Amino acid sequence: MSTDTAELIALQPAVAARELSATADPAWLAAFMRSLDLGAARADLARVLKVWGLSQAAAAELFGISRQAIGKWLKRGLPADRLESVADLAAATDVLTRHLKASRIPAVVRRPADRLDGRSLLELAGSGRTGEVLTACRRMFEFGSVQGA
Repeated sequence: MSTDTAELIALQPAVAARELSATADPAWLAAFMRSLDLGAARADLARVLKVWGLSQAAAAELFGISRQAIGKWLKRGLPADRLESVADLAAATDVLTRHLKASRIPAVVRRPADRLDGRSLLELAGSGRTGEVLTACRRMFEFGSVQGA
């Protein structure tokens, strides 16, 4: 790691962003931000697989691709057309981990729910409806709407 890189990493993120945006070529900066986004999406996918208790084979089935493709996504990054789906699942995972013990989440995402017309969160995600997965997770924990007896 170069001295300049070490100095940049030592800065607060907002300060580093200001310094980069003030000095870097806009095209380079745009490419840098895309690379950061891809890295974040890769990390999000890995976290979803871990928290939901999914193997690469199960994840491949979820996304309708090969197991080898999931491996490539985890190493090289996701295709642009999958970023939103993974972001939805990562946000749903955030909701679940905030309210449930980690050991319970794999069972919860596999359990059919009346509110989902007898489907599970995993089935809903597998049908490409990841936005609905996120909405369903948020609704699970809307404690303000529960009325006292």
